[in-house]
Amino acid sequence: MTPDDIKTWLDARPEIESIFACVCDLNGAMRGKRVPVDHVAKVVDGGLRMPLSIVGMDIWGEDIERSELVFETGDADGLCEFIGRPLIPITWTSRPTALAMLMMRQEDGTPFLGDPRQALARVAERFKAHGLTPVVATELEFYICDPSEDRPQAPRSPVTGKRLDSDGAMSLDELQHFDEFLNDVYDVCQLQGIPADAAISENGAGQFEINMMHVADPLRAADDAVLFKRLVRGVARKHGFAATFMAKPYGNRSGSGFHVHFSLVDENGFNVFDSGDEAGTDLMRFAVGGLMETMQENTLTFAPHENSYRRIMPGSHAPTSVAWGYENRTAAIRIPGGSPKARRIEHRVAGADANPYLVLASILGGALLGIEQKLEPAAPITGDAYSMKLETLPLDWATAIDAFRKGRHVPEIFSKRLQTMMVECKSQELRTFARAVTDLEYHSYLEIV
Repeated sequence: MTPDDIKTWLDARPEIESIFACVCDLNGAMRGKRVPVDHVAKVVDGGLRMPLSIVGMDIWGEDIERSELVFETGDADGLCEFIGRPLIPITWTSRPTALAMLMMRQEDGTPFLGDPRQALARVAERFKAHGLTPVVATELEFYICDPSEDRPQAPRSPVTGKRLDSDGAMSLDELQHFDEFLNDVYDVCQLQGIPADAAISENGAGQFEINMMHVADPLRAADDAVLFKRLVRGVARKHGFAATFMAKPYGNRSGSGFHVHFSLVDENGFNVFDSGDEAGTDLMRFAVGGLMETMQENTLTFAPHENSYRRIMPGSHAPTSVAWGYENRTAAIRIPGGSPKARRIEHRVAGADANPYLVLASILGGALLGIEQKLEPAAPITGDAYSMKLETLPLDWATAIDAFRKGRHVPEIFSKRLQTMMVECKSQELRTFARAVTDLEYHSYLEIV
């Protein structure tokens, strides 16, 4: 989007008075500035500056105590690069506004590789050097809930007024009861250029999944996922609900996942995973091998929070082991059936709470490593992965942080800068959670032990 395009776009929307200029941090949160619409040229031309450290803040927006980006370097600014996507109209605020998506560069103009979007851009460039383009689709699950309580409660049906009290997998009634909310979500997706596809009622009360259509641009797919999460929360508030992408907001209900489907096309547009039959090509198998090889050490990008590990539990309908299979949803890596022309890989590990840029960088970077090194995966499994003796993912946060810190292949996908920032951020969050005493501990121990 050129400056002239921006001016034309804003001239057609005189009601917009301000722009949110934002970058995405390690936790997937948007951070930035609100600027008057008259200053939009500065945003588009790259004249906006923000501290490099803001992309590495913890989940509460606090600086990382040990980060060299803060005190050792004087908390230096970086340059904010406009990504070129049209301004994003926001309809759920009290006054109409718009959002400009940015990513960070260093003072000398080189990409700041601690920025999650820059990390994915680097992986995409490596595919381009091989003459390959990832074609990506995402599936995001979320809950809507009653915002009047401190803890999430299932929402009341707008039709019956009754609180949802049972799981409604694939329920048409639940979709129809919340059709005003879902219609509004689809309208805003269209307004923001997000290719939303099918919606389903998922396993939990008030849980939904909306799928995105495949796009031949991994950065666009990640941008769409980041914007989608934000718009769902905004539209939910407008309809009197809260929306959450927590991995496991209810201990006794299904968690929310972030599944990624991808294939690779060559310069002629041919799907290089298509062998003409159900098996897929050697290249597809090598990609699976790379995903298997890197899955354990990259788990922190798929499950980045304390709550994430309540979803990754045996028997929880989320993958817990390193395995792949054809049409097998108990495996971490699933090869869906259907036409060989649409042969693709589905990666099922990430929770909905994960940062889309880091998830796609981990998945695509792992697949590329497998292709480059011709890594053969173990045999595909059949049957129930939960009942098999397989290598497991890290099943707690501390182990995942340590695996990412020590990961042999992590520096082949991410910069050392991002690896260090992620470990420092998550270690600081872990220390904060470790100091918090829960209500369950008081109930269990206070006057008993």
